[in-house]
Amino acid sequence: MDSLKQTVYEVVAGYTGKALNGYSYLTTNEDHTLLAVVDIEQPKAKRQPHYAGTSVIVRIIGSMVIIDRDQNDKLVVDALVQAGIPREQIILAYAGESVPEVV
Repeated sequence: MDSLKQTVYEVVAGYTGKALNGYSYLTTNEDHTLLAVVDIEQPKAKRQPHYAGTSVIVRIIGSMVIIDRDQNDKLVVDALVQAGIPREQIILAYAGESVPEVV
């Protein structure tokens, strides 16, 4: 795995684990260019609705990191920059920043 993919993988993996009422899992495609954090809630009461959702979706296209979804208090963009990825290399698609066409 190249350096960019490894850094993004490690950062996004940091958003997984035990949650308040469930667990967050990292899912990725074979070449680690699409990463998502899937959240599964374990309802405490029988009548409480079940919840499953995606809190983070990140893609890598060439040397760019595209964040399609980020539902966290500590934003993924901040964690990526702190890990050494330049902000100019990160696109916040969820905030309306332009995303290059994928051919």
